[in-house]
Amino acid sequence: MYRGGEGQWAFYLHRFTGVGVFLFLVLHIVDTLLVAWGPDTYNELLTFYQTPVFRIGELILVAAVLFHALNGIRIILVDFWEPGTQYQALLFRIVAAAFALLMAPAAYLMLRPLL
Repeated sequence: MYRGGEGQWAFYLHRFTGVGVFLFLVLHIVDTLLVAWGPDTYNELLTFYQTPVFRIGELILVAAVLFHALNGIRIILVDFWEPGTQYQALLFRIVAAAFALLMAPAAYLMLRPLL
């Protein structure tokens, strides 16, 4: 019986971040289409993009893309490196550490205007 652990967390987080990045892509396409309704409509949207709520949303997007990319490398190693399955839990911990090390300065830089 499968008992969860790092592999299950990696699976769920990878799917969740992938869906999040996809939804952002759809939102980005829709907001670009707003140009067709005129510059006033598009400019209103741009003012929303400068709000603190959206800045936090951008931070969540960067976190999702970063985790998805790092975990994707872990998946490649597990799939194509012979002992990868033996070290998959360690690889997940490395991904988590790399994510924290890379995300901390990114979060500081992105949220600095709000502080």
